[in-house]
Amino acid sequence: MHYPLNPIALKLGALEIHWYGIIIVTGLLLGFFIAQNELKRQRLDPDLLTQFIFYALPAAIIGARIYYVAFEWNDYKGQPLEMIAIWHGGIAIHGAILGALLITLLFVKRKNLSFWRWTDIVAPSLILGQGIGRWGNFMNQEAHGGPTTRLFLEHLHLPSFIINQMYIDGTYYIPTFLYESVWDIAGFVLLFILRRTSLPFKMGDIFLMYLVWYSIGRYYVEGLRTDSLMLTSTLRIAQVISIVLIIIAVCIFIYHHFVSAKWREKDRKVV
Repeated sequence: MHYPLNPIALKLGALEIHWYGIIIVTGLLLGFFIAQNELKRQRLDPDLLTQFIFYALPAAIIGARIYYVAFEWNDYKGQPLEMIAIWHGGIAIHGAILGALLITLLFVKRKNLSFWRWTDIVAPSLILGQGIGRWGNFMNQEAHGGPTTRLFLEHLHLPSFIINQMYIDGTYYIPTFLYESVWDIAGFVLLFILRRTSLPFKMGDIFLMYLVWYSIGRYYVEGLRTDSLMLTSTLRIAQVISIVLIIIAVCIFIYHHFVSAKWREKDRKVV
């Protein structure tokens, strides 16, 4: 018999504390301490991060919910209470990123900070939180791929607790949550190391690399999932957004490193 892991970590009367929430909070706290340490390393006020999260976290949650509801409108139209019932499930990370970015633009302007410097600081923490957060999906037996066999999962050399958790209603499923988690955590390690090197990066490069790295992995994983938000009958929204983000990030990188540099060189020659 295969018994799924209990998604509820603790019950206190009518109050239920889910593993999903605990895992999300764990990712948030780890990301917070890493970003706060980077602020100290760059001799910036670490309290800025607390102020930022106070506004960015609610904006991310609201953005994630609005994004999800917008693309599942047929299920929510005429049900205004369900639109805000986030505890019933239904959020999207791309909506969270958009919501947080809007707050970031306002925050850095108010605090007289560089947008690119600030996003470079928080980008590694963001992708780490995303990688850890996928284990919340694992506990809920969601965000998985299509049907597979136990033999396939064993060939991936997965521990038995993951294999058993991928057994849902009599069928084994591809652990896409794990694919994305490993990709995101590898991205965190890469960005963290690159941020500490003496390579000639410009402000914004780490954030742009985050966008490209995450989007490449998300594009691949999304193609394997069975619960994707769809733009059309054949176009998955997350894949479209991933392509758009990659194009935008690459164009900005080229502009920062080549176009704007040439313009500055011309200005110096004119002077």
